[in-house]
Amino acid sequence: MTLTLDTAGTAGTALDTDLGAVVAEQPDPLLFATVSGAHLYGFPSHDSDVDLRGVHLLPVDALIGLREPEETRGRMWDRDGVEMDLVTHDLRKFVRLMLRRNGYVLEQLTSPLVAHTTDVHAELVSLVPRVLTRHHAHHYRGFAGTQWRLFESGGELKPLLYTYRALLTGIHLMRAGEVQAHLPTLVEEVPEAPARLPGLVAAKAAAEHGPAEVDIEEVRAETEALHAVLDAARDASPLGEAPDAHDLLHDLVVRARLVAF
Repeated sequence: MTLTLDTAGTAGTALDTDLGAVVAEQPDPLLFATVSGAHLYGFPSHDSDVDLRGVHLLPVDALIGLREPEETRGRMWDRDGVEMDLVTHDLRKFVRLMLRRNGYVLEQLTSPLVAHTTDVHAELVSLVPRVLTRHHAHHYRGFAGTQWRLFESGGELKPLLYTYRALLTGIHLMRAGEVQAHLPTLVEEVPEAPARLPGLVAAKAAAEHGPAEVDIEEVRAETEALHAVLDAARDASPLGEAPDAHDLLHDLVVRARLVAF
């Protein structure tokens, strides 16, 4: 299976590689694999690497024996001139991450850039609304802060776009109860999105690690204002205080393992 997507600003990028072959090479069954990173966020460069994220399913003996289970696997390599970065978690670990205020795994789970899917993937996606809480705002606040510090230290455009993206994703999530990671879409959905963002996205397409041609005090003021918007959206959010899908996810983990093995 070749994943070729001509939407969301991905045409002509590294997504024209054969991701199905990557999936087939994995040692244990994959329940899903999606593309994350700049391709998902809507601002890939022509030489952006492909960030594949997903869930594998360990056999029962890997979990009940004396050896430590390989709950997380990571691999980076070059495939036909494209840098590939694959990270997968065993289903049990991934579900535990879902039940925390971890927006990152929810973005992976709901990514529309799907290299491999199963019925378990679809069931996990269906339960996302039941794990969302207003406390996910803290995840996006923290991620934006980390990226801003990277921008301040190096002046690159990439972490600045990551800063804006995280804040707008958090604001949209608090208001709409929906995980939306695609920055060009967020620009349309969030009224407070700065007018400069389409231009920054276009600049990022030309260079993966280019400098940000911006006035740092202006963008600092914009991001600080977005932090305040995120805080207000969290306080007014209709989302609850805690997930209510624990039992459903427990049953899904048990059922998936029993069916597979």
